[in-house]
Amino acid sequence: MMKHILSVLVENKPGVLSRVTGMISRRGFNIGSLTVAPTEDESLSRMTIIVEADDVGFEQITKQLHKLVSVFKISDLTEDDAIERELVLFKVQCTPERRHEIIEIAGVFRANIVDVGKNTLTIEATGTESKLDALEDLFRSYGIRQLTRTGKIAMSRGHDQ
Repeated sequence: MMKHILSVLVENKPGVLSRVTGMISRRGFNIGSLTVAPTEDESLSRMTIIVEADDVGFEQITKQLHKLVSVFKISDLTEDDAIERELVLFKVQCTPERRHEIIEIAGVFRANIVDVGKNTLTIEATGTESKLDALEDLFRSYGIRQLTRTGKIAMSRGHDQ
């Protein structure tokens, strides 16, 4: 089983997300990550779907997606030279004495401090999955009070497909 990255251009209408995800789950596949947002054309949305499947299962998913009327274009970014990013927010426990250490770690990872509490710092970071995993590992020793990740978004590099 391999993680596949799909970029799916769909109509920006109610019910499209439900139809796409329902089609995938009905075939017994789990969606590891899903992001959806409007594109530069307000009538279209781009879905980035991470699904774990073997080659036969992945082919089945893409063929079924093509049959949906609201789907305009499907791009498999798994093997492409694609740009991939995630966004994560960490709320990290910190005493005033250790605050500078956490700020320094955030700086090394080019993360932003977005909120300062009496005993917490909230940090926003973007990057690859491995970068954010490494940052999470470092913050764990301080105590992560809350964590939320967007899931992966992806786009092919400069060349048009």
